[in-house]
Amino acid sequence: MTVQDSSAGIDTFVAEWEAWHQRKDAALAHEHGFLAVTGLHWLACDPQRFPDAPGTWSTGDDGVTVVLGRGEELVVDGTAVRGRHAFGVIPERGGVNAFWGDAVIEIAKRGGNDLIRPRHPEHPLRTAFNGTPAYAPDPRWAITGTYTPFPEPRPTTVGAAVEGLQHVYDAPGGIRFRINDLTLGLTAFNGSTPGGLLVLFTDATSGVTTYAANRALQVDAPRPDGTVVLDFNRATNLPCAYTDFATCPLPPAENRLPVAIEAGEKIPHERKPAGR
Repeated sequence: MTVQDSSAGIDTFVAEWEAWHQRKDAALAHEHGFLAVTGLHWLACDPQRFPDAPGTWSTGDDGVTVVLGRGEELVVDGTAVRGRHAFGVIPERGGVNAFWGDAVIEIAKRGGNDLIRPRHPEHPLRTAFNGTPAYAPDPRWAITGTYTPFPEPRPTTVGAAVEGLQHVYDAPGGIRFRINDLTLGLTAFNGSTPGGLLVLFTDATSGVTTYAANRALQVDAPRPDGTVVLDFNRATNLPCAYTDFATCPLPPAENRLPVAIEAGEKIPHERKPAGR
């Protein structure tokens, strides 16, 4: 455990968790965050118009191109563009934002396919957002494990929230830990901080109290002796838990845990059936 069995230590643990969760929800509900996305539009060689974005869009060997009509304008890197504009080749999991009034048009590549994803601040999913339900934070779910790097990073193919799409991530190593006298393992991907790790997983609560497809856990960089802390209180939903316009990765098969992780974020209000 990482928290001493004292009321002061637990109070601090809970306060830090609450501040973290508020920051997480605030980022999600940002005016151009995922709750503002109004469409997921896959681009093709043939030019297409979409109802929530200006211009006619296409992609090809030279990358993504938009042709803006009379009176249409985008702002790219601080510069207003009209007529034809080439965004070039977008790298996998990369993206560019173009501003259109108070909206943002995200141009991205996922699973080898180019797309645009308009983000409108007035989208009802965003304006009605009232926070993400979660289990009450409990220090017992901050579990110490051991990280073991692989001899070489392992390219790992996983599915996606969008049917037929696949993602490939390099997995630098694995984590072993114990719950209820069971030794469990997780394949880890590179995290959002230097040396940090990302774990995608499901467990026995998935589809019951937590989102069925996946949850994500950021893990701080391993200590010199390989120990890591898996604080499942900070297991989060990915954007696909809220919107169908996300291409989130699914966990690798070995990350489907046979135990109930009763910690972290629950099924969003937006995904619960009416009346529940």
